[in-house]
Amino acid sequence: MSGPPNRPVPDLSVSFSGISLKNPVIAASGTFGYGLEFEDIVHLDRLGGFVVKGLSREPMTGNPPPRLYETSAGMLNAIGLQNIGARAFLDEKLPKLREVKNTVVFANVFGYTREDYERTIQMLNEGEGIAAYELNVSCPNTQHGGIQFGSDPRLLDEVVRTAKRTANRPLIVKLSPNVTSIAQMAHVAQEAGADAVSLVNTFLAMAIDPETRRPRIANVTAGLSGPAIKPIALRMVYDAAHAVKIPIFGMGGISQASDVVEFLLAGATAVQIGTASYWDPCATEKIVEELGTYCEDHNIEQVSDLTGGLLTD
Repeated sequence: MSGPPNRPVPDLSVSFSGISLKNPVIAASGTFGYGLEFEDIVHLDRLGGFVVKGLSREPMTGNPPPRLYETSAGMLNAIGLQNIGARAFLDEKLPKLREVKNTVVFANVFGYTREDYERTIQMLNEGEGIAAYELNVSCPNTQHGGIQFGSDPRLLDEVVRTAKRTANRPLIVKLSPNVTSIAQMAHVAQEAGADAVSLVNTFLAMAIDPETRRPRIANVTAGLSGPAIKPIALRMVYDAAHAVKIPIFGMGGISQASDVVEFLLAGATAVQIGTASYWDPCATEKIVEELGTYCEDHNIEQVSDLTGGLLTD
């Protein structure tokens, strides 16, 4: 008897705002360093790409410790956007990243004023090898009493328009979940010129040590990520996908291939994986392999066909 016919190898490639990705699995900003830190343990060229940690116009030391705390189903972090600054990234990190073949690099950008975003992007425009910018709008606007850019529709509109006017690459806006309507904020970003959105960033949270009666995090509040937020993040991706026509990076608690499939079905074109890299630095690469196996087992020839494929009847 002859064996079963060979099944075609699934096509995991996707197109994201005109950027060709070999698969939809991206390592998220803030959890993957500048990529080079993982080069010895992860085959970077097997990922869809990765987002470098947030870059500012000047270097930043971040918040005082403790800055991380593991929760029962996730992690709190208040790193404070520690980074080497855009200029040092261009001079020290980007040339080495260009040596890693077939790797897509996204640069995460943040600031505390519109001018901060503008100047940082202007510096990064000089670099070669950056596929797109991801705009972190979960930062307090120091010119407007500390309100986050991503929580006020008018401020979001202004900063996205500024960034879009300045950028010479596609612009992805990373949205905060700490809003009344994620669909509204996604729509605002789209109308202001965003080429794509990524969601969600971390949820504002905290933890207290009952013995010392002190916060577990020096900053008192922190961002919650990990499996605990996945059901809410999934719903937000679904809501945003029904409000915009631009591509979506879905993220929030992804730790296995089936999670990726859920986010794609909810409307994401690709996903980002963050906290999972803390408990397993090889998580991103493993999930790519699992996704290929999932598609084979379910006779899915093109992973892109899953996007928006949720059945609600």
